[in-house]
Amino acid sequence: MYPRLNAHLVAPEAMKPMFALEAHIAGCGLEKSLIELVKTRASQINGCAFCVHMHTRDARAAGETEERLYLLSAWRESPLYSERERAALAWTEALTLLPQTGAPDEDYEGLKAHFTEVEIVNLTFLVATINAWNRFGVGFRLVHPVARPAAA
Repeated sequence: MYPRLNAHLVAPEAMKPMFALEAHIAGCGLEKSLIELVKTRASQINGCAFCVHMHTRDARAAGETEERLYLLSAWRESPLYSERERAALAWTEALTLLPQTGAPDEDYEGLKAHFTEVEIVNLTFLVATINAWNRFGVGFRLVHPVARPAAA
């Protein structure tokens, strides 16, 4: 795989609003672990290897366990995630797969028991932003760092 384009070099001014959204999300009060789980799950769905690599590393650095990262794609079948995390992951999937889901009322209602309205807005910005980053990663074929040659 070879990268197509480096948007940061080609259009740095256009990238500034994306970094402003990231700064808002980082300081909005949502837990770092939750932020990284949401970013990783959306990136898994979108097939963005660059972002999966980045956000699983960030999650580990923030104290996330290997087991929870391994099981993230099957979170519905695992008892390792809190009710708050489950609500956020359901919302993440609903918005990431928007054409298929239509953002069901059930998923939105599930948020209200675990998040304030402000947190729901911030969570939605988080999901929207990682989906935008995934479009850059997949669209421009960003390649994640590789520490060693791929296995044969």
